Amino acid sequence: MSRQQHDDELFEIKNFYYIGNYQQCINEAQKLRKPSTPEVAIQRDIFTYRSYMAQNKFLVVLDEIKPSSPEEIQPLRLLAEYLSSKQKRESIVAQIDQKLASNVESDTLALVAATIYVNQNNLETAYRVLHASESLEALAFIIDILLKIDRVDLARKKLKEMQEKDDDATLTQLAQAWVNNASGGEKLQDAYYIYQELVEKYGATPLLLNGQAVALLGQGKYEEAEAALQEALDKDANYPDTLINLIVLHKHTGKTPEIASRYLSQLKDAQPDHPYIRDLKQKESEFSRICKQYGPSVSTIPT
Repeated sequence: MSRQQHDDELFEIKNFYYIGNYQQCINEAQKLRKPSTPEVAIQRDIFTYRSYMAQNKFLVVLDEIKPSSPEEIQPLRLLAEYLSSKQKRESIVAQIDQKLASNVESDTLALVAATIYVNQNNLETAYRVLHASESLEALAFIIDILLKIDRVDLARKKLKEMQEKDDDATLTQLAQAWVNNASGGEKLQDAYYIYQELVEKYGATPLLLNGQAVALLGQGKYEEAEAALQEALDKDANYPDTLINLIVLHKHTGKTPEIASRYLSQLKDAQPDHPYIRDLKQKESEFSRICKQYGPSVSTIPT
């Protein structure tokens, strides 16, 4: 069976995963009861397990992936353990290092390793791991990393590689929207249209609605951005990007600070280890340190 036929079988499953409709991805995977080849079955299961993890349902993955499961699926168990247990993270990073040192060629391992390294704030190693892969998803992940370090110029070059491989792919369209949002200016409207087209084709998801909201925020269209974010909030009240963008929105519009504080508290409760929260804690700690350093040496004025 050709690669094209494989992709046709998995199209809906992959597509719903990429746009952030994780439950629909799982539903579509369950419909594919008789995949044409073992390879298709493995890919179906990979996207199923990744969708469960995206919903923070780690126990499903830990229960179902056994030592006897296919080799290509095994890294997902490590990712589930890493995301669900802070105590195991150091040992899991060591295991990932060891697996990569064995030169194992696996797209799943590369994506899992890169995800873990990004969570460890080790972007350079994540980039290096992905650089060896030629998959569209690896290229999209590389673009995401480059945008995190404000290298929009390099992200544009990687985007051209994606467009040469498959210009119509949903992942390519999403990457184009990310780069447009990062570029700002007139590109913000182009980003909005990409997200809108995906919404019209496949339905609104928090991921797509947040992409729209970022494009609208950049253009100062706060009311429209708020509408998109409220819709995203209705779909998933704990989606971290929605809460972060609502915090940003309320800061820009100068609304009562209590509302922004409420969203921040909700984010801390739902995602206490989110990079935004970690960065905020670091900045608060640094600010306190500087205040103490430059504070008065005498706490009270002698009488």
